[in-house]
Amino acid sequence: MAQVLIRDLGSEVVDKLKERAKFRGRSLEAELRLILEQAAQDTRRQGLAELESIRERLAGKTFGDSTMMIREDRDR
Repeated sequence: MAQVLIRDLGSEVVDKLKERAKFRGRSLEAELRLILEQAAQDTRRQGLAELESIRERLAGKTFGDSTMMIREDRDR
């Protein structure tokens, strides 16, 4: 397993992370490990799922040309 050293982390940040870990019943190290693992998860899959959700919500809807609305807004 790899190790990571983070330098110059503010004491207020460390204190908040310790509080967060304590609230969740974990050690600081376990909490930080979980945070880093979640941050490293495949976000591409999540993005594709979100795009598919948007496609489903917009399916069957038609949208007009926005050129006229933009022109009217600029002319104000």
